[in-house]
Amino acid sequence: MLKIENLHVYYGGIHALRGISLDVPDKKIISLIGANGAGKSTTLKAIMGLVNRAEGSISFDEKNITNMQTKDIVGTGIVLCPEGRRVFPDLTIAENLTLGAYLRKDKEQIKKDRQWVHELFP
Repeated sequence: MLKIENLHVYYGGIHALRGISLDVPDKKIISLIGANGAGKSTTLKAIMGLVNRAEGSISFDEKNITNMQTKDIVGTGIVLCPEGRRVFPDLTIAENLTLGAYLRKDKEQIKKDRQWVHELFP
């Protein structure tokens, strides 16, 4: 499903990722663990196209996404949810939920999902 081959990322003169390769099979969950500064966030940002990749390739569902724009990567179903950064602190809960469903076309299911979320978190 997701395949990364020989991925290299630099931040200026710092070689942050040095040839990482990774396979995530369909219907499997994996963990990316490591010490601070090991490249976990950089790997995720590279998958999303948020940092420039100097070398290597990334494919999803056998489609090369290496040079796709972030908005197009999101369209494939890959997303990155930053934790604890209050990315949209001024949006209401309803606005955040609407933003989360931005690419979805199934309006009736969105309505049901919103009701479900409100039942989970009244």
